[in-house]
Amino acid sequence: MDSWRWTASLTSLAVLGLAGCAARALPSYSSVPEFTLTDQTGAKFDSSVLHGHVWVANFMFTNCPGPCPRMSHQMSEMQDALAGTGARMISLTVDPAHDTPPVLAKYAAYYSAKPGVWFFLTGEVPTLDHLDKDVFQLGDVDGSLEHSTRFVLVDRNSRVRGYYETSEDGAIKRVIADAKVLLKEKPIS
Repeated sequence: MDSWRWTASLTSLAVLGLAGCAARALPSYSSVPEFTLTDQTGAKFDSSVLHGHVWVANFMFTNCPGPCPRMSHQMSEMQDALAGTGARMISLTVDPAHDTPPVLAKYAAYYSAKPGVWFFLTGEVPTLDHLDKDVFQLGDVDGSLEHSTRFVLVDRNSRVRGYYETSEDGAIKRVIADAKVLLKEKPIS
C-alpha cells in the first residue's frame, strides 16, 4: 500500500474513532439542588452524600400495583451491574403518608438494596413535589399516586444527564452504559 493511502486510511480511522467518542457525549439538562429527606432507616438523608457520585433516581411507591415492582427490579439490576463503581441510586416515594421508613426498609430488603448504595427516600410533600416537578421534571407528588416510569441519570456534579423510559427495550442497558461513561468523566472542581 502506498504511504499516502496508508496515512489516509489511518486518518479516516482516527476521525471515525473520534466521531464515535463524540456520539457518546451526554447532554446536560439541569442541576439538582441540595435537598434533605428521610431514608429507609429513619435517618436524615442529605443529598451531599451523592456529591462526587454518579447516581440514578426514580419515583415510586411501595404498594404500587403497576410499574413500580418492574422498576425496582430494574434498579436492583443496575445496582448489581454498577457494583464497586461508586454509583448510587435513590428511589423517592410519591406516597409519603404510607411509605414510612419502616415500610421503605421492608421494601428495600425485598429488592436487596445495598445500604449506602441504594436509598429509599420519603419526606414532606412539598420537598418531594419540588424534586419531582421542578428539578427532575417528571410529574407531581399530589396525592394521585401517578408518577413517571422514567429513570434519571445524574453525574458527579449533580447535573441531570439522561432520562430513560423503563418500558423501552434496552433502556436499562443504556442507563448502565451511560452511567459508565459518566464514571469516566472527571468531576468539576
